[in-house]
Amino acid sequence: MPAISFVRLGSCGLSKSKLLNEVLSPPQQHHDFFVHRDMECGNVPREISDGLVEISWYFPGGRENSDLFPEPLAVLNLRGDVESHWPQFSFLTEVSSAVFIVIDNIGDKEYEMLLTLQGLAPKFYFILNTEGGNTTETLGFLNKLAPVLNMNESQLLVKEKCQNAIQFVRKLRSSMKDILNSHQKMVSVEQMAKVGQELGMQVDEDTPGCQNGIVHATEIVEEIVDVPGYKKEMLKLQGDLWKSVAKVEKELCRMKGQADTPTEDYKSQLTKKRRDLREQQNRCDLTNGISKFINGIQHLHRGEKHYFLKWMKFRLDCIARENLSRLREEYKAKYHIAGNDPQQLAKLDELISTSSLGVEHFMRELGQFYEAEYAMMKEGNIVEEQRQFVQLPGIAADLMLEGFPMELIDGDASNIPLRWVTDVLTELHKKLGGRSKMMVITVLGVQSTGKSTLLNTMFGLQFAVSSGRCTRGAFMTLLRVTGNLQAETGCDFILVIDTEGLKAPELAKLEDSYEHDNELATLVIGLSDITIVNLAMENATEMKDILQIVVHAFLRMEDTGHKPNCQFVHQNVSDVSAHDQNMRDRKRLLEQLNEMTKAAAKMEKQSREVAFSDIMDYDPEKHNWYIPGLWHGVPPMAPVNMGYSEAVAEFKRYLFEVMRNSSHNRPFKGIPQFVEWVKSLWNAVKHENFIFSFRNSLVADAYNQLSVKYSEWEWDFQKEMHLWVCKADATIQNHSLEDIDAGISDKLRHDAERKLNDGLQKMLKCIESYFESGDDSLHLIQKYKEDFIRSAKLLRSQLESYSMNRFEEIFFIRKGQSKVDNLQASYSKTMEGKVNKLLKKCKEQKCQLNAEELKQEFENMWKESLLELPPPNSSTRRNILREIQRQLRKDLEHQGSLVNQILSCISVNHWAPFKMESKYFNKSLMDTIKGFFMDYLSKAEERANSLIEMCKSYVREKVDTKGDYDETYSQELLRIINDRLQSKDFQKFNFTKYFEVELKYYIMEDAAERFQKMHNDFFKANNPHQHLENLKPRYFSIFKDIYYEKDACQKRAKDFCELCLRPALVDHLNKRLGIEIVDDFLSSGQSFQYGSRSFFQYTVQKTLLEKGDFKDYVKYINHYQAFVTTWIQTHLLDHYRQRVKFAVLERSILSTVIKKTKEALENGANQTLAEFLECFRHEMCEVLVISKESLDVVLFKNDAKAGPFSVEVQACMSEMNEDILSELSRMSVETVLSSIPFKPQDEIFKRVFGCGEQCPFCKVPCEAGGGNHREHFASIHRPQGLGKYRNLTSRKLCYSLCSSDVCSNCTFRNADTRWEDYPYKEYRTYYPDWRIQPDSSIAASDYWKFVFKEFNQEFADEYAAKPADFPDDWKKITKEQALESIQEAFNMK
Repeated sequence: MPAISFVRLGSCGLSKSKLLNEVLSPPQQHHDFFVHRDMECGNVPREISDGLVEISWYFPGGRENSDLFPEPLAVLNLRGDVESHWPQFSFLTEVSSAVFIVIDNIGDKEYEMLLTLQGLAPKFYFILNTEGGNTTETLGFLNKLAPVLNMNESQLLVKEKCQNAIQFVRKLRSSMKDILNSHQKMVSVEQMAKVGQELGMQVDEDTPGCQNGIVHATEIVEEIVDVPGYKKEMLKLQGDLWKSVAKVEKELCRMKGQADTPTEDYKSQLTKKRRDLREQQNRCDLTNGISKFINGIQHLHRGEKHYFLKWMKFRLDCIARENLSRLREEYKAKYHIAGNDPQQLAKLDELISTSSLGVEHFMRELGQFYEAEYAMMKEGNIVEEQRQFVQLPGIAADLMLEGFPMELIDGDASNIPLRWVTDVLTELHKKLGGRSKMMVITVLGVQSTGKSTLLNTMFGLQFAVSSGRCTRGAFMTLLRVTGNLQAETGCDFILVIDTEGLKAPELAKLEDSYEHDNELATLVIGLSDITIVNLAMENATEMKDILQIVVHAFLRMEDTGHKPNCQFVHQNVSDVSAHDQNMRDRKRLLEQLNEMTKAAAKMEKQSREVAFSDIMDYDPEKHNWYIPGLWHGVPPMAPVNMGYSEAVAEFKRYLFEVMRNSSHNRPFKGIPQFVEWVKSLWNAVKHENFIFSFRNSLVADAYNQLSVKYSEWEWDFQKEMHLWVCKADATIQNHSLEDIDAGISDKLRHDAERKLNDGLQKMLKCIESYFESGDDSLHLIQKYKEDFIRSAKLLRSQLESYSMNRFEEIFFIRKGQSKVDNLQASYSKTMEGKVNKLLKKCKEQKCQLNAEELKQEFENMWKESLLELPPPNSSTRRNILREIQRQLRKDLEHQGSLVNQILSCISVNHWAPFKMESKYFNKSLMDTIKGFFMDYLSKAEERANSLIEMCKSYVREKVDTKGDYDETYSQELLRIINDRLQSKDFQKFNFTKYFEVELKYYIMEDAAERFQKMHNDFFKANNPHQHLENLKPRYFSIFKDIYYEKDACQKRAKDFCELCLRPALVDHLNKRLGIEIVDDFLSSGQSFQYGSRSFFQYTVQKTLLEKGDFKDYVKYINHYQAFVTTWIQTHLLDHYRQRVKFAVLERSILSTVIKKTKEALENGANQTLAEFLECFRHEMCEVLVISKESLDVVLFKNDAKAGPFSVEVQACMSEMNEDILSELSRMSVETVLSSIPFKPQDEIFKRVFGCGEQCPFCKVPCEAGGGNHREHFASIHRPQGLGKYRNLTSRKLCYSLCSSDVCSNCTFRNADTRWEDYPYKEYRTYYPDWRIQPDSSIAASDYWKFVFKEFNQEFADEYAAKPADFPDDWKKITKEQALESIQEAFNMK
């Protein structure tokens, strides 16, 4: 452009800089382009500015009425006097089209100086200020100079004393316009630099580093003539190939083009297509331009690299602008031609879209070379050592550290080069030594509303701005945090993400433009800690559209556990009182946001009521910012508005305050966490249903850690209540029914209530404390907090039910035992009377009997006495089968005559497995589901067997109590059966009455046999005659000692130990051992796999893979409950195989209780023996069950003193302790586990089995923690053929995965859908409690694919089907890849 210079000759009263400011400023928009003496601080003494040449530009806006000059113009201003700065003046004469010399006076000296200008190229103009000197003399010299400098009258501008300043400015502008209209010299800044060099001036760009950078940049840029052509030739990988890869990757998630192709086959085809595209990319050689670019960024020193990239940016921007200007002119011309060709316009439109070229395109190409090479390495086509581009992520990381933006989302392909981005950021994390905590700030808004400008102003960045070079995709820049802010927040960096504008015109014509905007908004909001929503106030409709997109994204975020801070920036609001004036607008905005949130929730298929403030951190008063327009006037010559800068600075200060506050509430992400969020968000965004597709390893890891902790708290609570049951059992057994009714029962109930409430409060406090602990990932699982609180409350309810049921059961057994005890006591009393009589009789005899005679007398008396006692009443024996059959008939009596007919001729063998028969199903249904009947039959049989096993478990539980049978047991059993038969699981099968009757008969027959044995065993164990026979040796021993008048204190003490203490200690040990085993087992090396259900699944699947046993897989898949039971039993036995561990537990329990027993024995030594033993029994009543009858035997004719007796008992206890342990050591671990009342295997089973729900399609078990979760989920799903599904026509096993089907166009049908086809995508209509997430990658299900392909024939034989025909990809999966897939799925890497 032409340059016009202004200089001063001599001292001058007219301010040259002030005059120029007037000339360049439009009316009513004065701006000080140059500093002058009348400005604030403009009159300070000059130290270094003399001789400085300043430059400013004028650009017309294309408006004739308001433009000051018709063409662009450079204005140069020399500070100081020409005479003192002749080299600078010489420079100006070389580069300028005209030079204006401001003078007050011209004397001889000045005249001589000006004569030297003769022959110079520029026109010389003189501005004469008449106020400051001898005007006549000056005019005389100027007249002499006119012919020398080829001047005319128009080149002299006289500023008269009385002349209006505006008029003079117009006159000066007119002269400058004349210069522009005449043939003028065009000059660039680069040309000016060359002139400076010729004049011996130092030019900054002449430094070797800068020159080296310029040379490298020029080598690349000089090859660029046609931008689209250059990109096609030199940047091949990011063109159609990369866009095709992006389409394939999205199609893998959305399956829109699937048609009738089976899901896994279609995915396999897409995977092959992607692999082929990557191979094509990898075959491309490095082009000349890319080679030079790599050389530049890899081998140049840091400073040179900066120059290289800056010059690349300048030159590329220049080329892009020229191209765009030309193409837009061409488009404009063709658009206005009558009958314009739409195809030509479309072609030009495409050229305009592809005409931008920047450094980011070169970096993008590097990323594609890296991605293609990595893909080939993963496929095994090349080995690690052959990689060429492995150093590229490190180079890109260095650039990020140096402040260069890094492309996150490729705006042209609408895709993220995930491996490239991941590895660049990972390298960056390494270079930072792991100190990479960062606050992420992003901006969203309509295109060309000043988003990039806002970020640039706030943080001093250089994101591309102006409508000529709008941001495409998203770019991130790293800013280091230092000083106080770093110390206060613990944040090392701010990561600023700039995004392309939403509602972009060039995308508006695409049918998925709204989806594109949604994807972008979801991703950047998901990554950000603070989201700035940039709203331009001019367009209300556009603003509403943007808010809809933003609200949708925030709603999605709520489900991820991420709740970013949101700031609304309203641009172009100039009113100083905007914040107060817009109070109503803010209220209206919040109402709009709430309405949009409700609408978005419906779109995302969420039924709950939700408000905007529920899904994000938003305060209408604090989070709305009103910022005036950037320009003070009309661009391009409008100055920057001071109000804009001030408002942005205030906004920035507030953001830093948010940072400080956030650091206390929520830790910042490090780069590894950020990378994980990028992966998980992008994977979910690619699926149509974001909320049900989102999975994040950080969330999974945090959830697993919480599940582990919850399991610990849960067991602590359960243990407390199990111990209470032990205490209640001991207390009830030690008291009479009268005592229990008199208050002990109520006391125990209140104690249980207190423990239940305390336990719940402790759990709730633990959950609360855990979420307040400040752990990095806790905010991600905040939404699960309520699930675990509900689970804790449910646990309390379950423990209350368990405790009270056990209490009632113990009380019921005690009642039954009481009758037996009373009978035994009366028999014992009778027998003691007989012994007394015999003793008296023998004592009265004059001669003393020897031992043999004494024994004979006792035996005779015993036989006679037993004959006198009434025999056991055999009529009390019950026929349990008859009772249960009577109850069954009563249960079925209201169901009509058919049921009675079925019952009368029924013949079911309860020893054989229950088999389904066709008579159990309605004939009309069988006709409807003809092709599915075998599968239908199999599932019905599964349900029936599940109910049978549940009932058997109930019966086993009752039998294990060792009590007598009660009719309520069978009544409860019938209630369980009826409840299950009425449930949805059974109702959907439409069973006939035959099924109900025969199933009930089968279950009740089996139960009757077991209950009969239970009753018989109880009767036998409590036979009073047998009880007396057991006590006979004790009575004879006492009889003999009294007769011979021996001191029997030691012997009686031993009797007390054998009859009372030993049974009580063994009983206590048995009750406590199971609880202690669970405690020990879970705190040992086994704690990991039993820590959470996910960890358990991972351990099981890993072990199965290592063993490779087909039968184990069949049991795991088809009989999961039995498999888990066996697994736990095996692990328990393995853990205690060395019986030493078991003995340690037994010794520990016994030592504790014996210590307590000894302490009790040391009290009350001054009492009578009866009082002493009663006190002892009372003190130990909550710990040891001491039989009253056995105690009576010990007290019979016992004259021992309490003190010596206590000493003798304590002396015996050590030996007794060792005897008990020795006896136990001879028992196998299996025997002990089966005999103790509290089964540790059952408790551990409940811990890992969870809710017991299975995926409705592939039967994989639910892994959700707690007992009352809202949704069921599993980390990894299985091919459905493993669950017996097959093709009805070919009978081949199905190999589709439900985790693939849920995002496909496939349908399913089963009993739940009444055998109607239903889309997999809508599966939650029937299974709303299940969240089946799509696989995070094609390799995510490699584990089960590998298992299926390894045992394909075996599964087919097992299920009476034909082997599946897998996609070829499955056959290549290795055992190592299978293991990797579960490590990734369960987050175990």
